[in-house]
Amino acid sequence: MTAEADHRTLHNRVLAVLGPAIAAGEYAPGHVFTLERLERDHGVSRTVAREAVRVLESMRLVVSRPRTGVRVRPPEDWSVLDPRLIRWRLAGPGRGTQLRSLTELRAAIEPPAAAAAARRASAAQRDRVVAINERMAVTGRAGDMETFLRLDIEFHHLILELSGNEMFAGLSGVVAEVLAGRTAYDLMPRHPRPEALRLHAHVASAIHDGLPDVAEAAMRAIVDEVVTALEQAGETPASP
Repeated sequence: MTAEADHRTLHNRVLAVLGPAIAAGEYAPGHVFTLERLERDHGVSRTVAREAVRVLESMRLVVSRPRTGVRVRPPEDWSVLDPRLIRWRLAGPGRGTQLRSLTELRAAIEPPAAAAAARRASAAQRDRVVAINERMAVTGRAGDMETFLRLDIEFHHLILELSGNEMFAGLSGVVAEVLAGRTAYDLMPRHPRPEALRLHAHVASAIHDGLPDVAEAAMRAIVDEVVTALEQAGETPASP
């Protein structure tokens, strides 16, 4: 391992411990770390500790000030759409709340994105949506969940991209983390639900045929199906 690779590994090791701990609320807002303590607790150099803090600062989890240390920021300041923070929060005790908020975001974004894709995609792009969906159906029915997840992420990413809206497309990493998180925490069945496969096929067909209203309705039904599945798994808390 090169010195640079070793340095990066140490930096990621600190983040892998400290980031999830902050995201899980183990350190209250206002809690202060020092670089010296991070060096000592994680057995790393000052440079590695400082670089880990810079990443956390970029995510707005902490703020660093000379002579006052590294202070944990309140959750309302966090960059909540950062895919890494989403991953950490899904791994913590607030998973249900995070899934609810992310699913509500999907409900607001993905249906209109599907409608826009049905209006704006080229013929070749429409064919690609259908091709990905067909492969999803084959791998899903075969129980190849690793390939199915990869294709599912590709499917939703492509639709956000084909919407022609850069804001929608910019949320593809968020959607990917939600889909990956459901699989990682055993919130997906061993085989995709037939209803979910059918709805994905409806979205693909509607986009292919240029039917924005149908595409939007089918995508909204997909998100509703996710809500139902999460509720049945006991992972979605009741709305306040």
